[in-house]
Amino acid sequence: MRNAIDDADAILIGAGAGLSTSAGLTYSGERFRKYFGDFADKYGIRDIYSGGFYPFEDEESYWAWWSRHIYYNRYDVPAGKPYLDLLALVEGKNYFVLTTNVDHQFRLAGCDKARLFYTQGDYGLFQCSVPCCEKTFDNEQSVRAMVAAQRDMRVPSALIPRCPVCGAPVVPNLRSDDKFVEDEGWHAATSRYEDFVQKYGGGKLVLLELGVGANTPGIIKFPFWRIAAQNKNALYCCVNKGEAFAPDAIADRAVCLDADIGEAIADIARRG
Repeated sequence: MRNAIDDADAILIGAGAGLSTSAGLTYSGERFRKYFGDFADKYGIRDIYSGGFYPFEDEESYWAWWSRHIYYNRYDVPAGKPYLDLLALVEGKNYFVLTTNVDHQFRLAGCDKARLFYTQGDYGLFQCSVPCCEKTFDNEQSVRAMVAAQRDMRVPSALIPRCPVCGAPVVPNLRSDDKFVEDEGWHAATSRYEDFVQKYGGGKLVLLELGVGANTPGIIKFPFWRIAAQNKNALYCCVNKGEAFAPDAIADRAVCLDADIGEAIADIARRG
């Protein structure tokens, strides 16, 4: 895998939730109890992911949850070591990142925005719930204010965020239904990703898939398999704890590592 990365004309990185899990951004267990133990006790919520779908009884409770959800996964976290190691590994090389992660870790680690396509949204953005427009809005100031002011799992009504265009309630800009807003930045990133694949998809390409599960295989996994099947010069590399595999059609051009992603990236880097 290291030899292929060194020799490649380009590297297409596909990153899923497993990469952030390896970086310590776990959504259950001790970390969940630390930040959301009161919600677990009151509502029976068992992890951060499922809590995002809980039908809270009012906006004050909804935003007490979501302000914390965003804050502890987007603002009150440093760049994880696996992300830093990954970017160091591909520094100076021609690469692009396609990710379903919404936690901003690639940007925190120093990834150039022009090399990144965040397909499923960003914890750092709000959108209109209607939506009335194809726009998103930075939410850091609002989120920090709600986290600081909430009491007993409720935020003050005056802090509940509204759409600055129409006044309707806002929601996090996360793809969960057909109301997800694909703003100007999202479309620009789409174009950059398509241009990268068009330019390098037929050359000596490493498809580096990290921590991608089976929830949304059509975004990263299936396209990577298809590119590898069509390009005899491509190498499909999958690193995933418990889910590292490739179809038979590309088995002769695949390297699959059943390992912790952070440890694997560090090991690959040491082999340079």
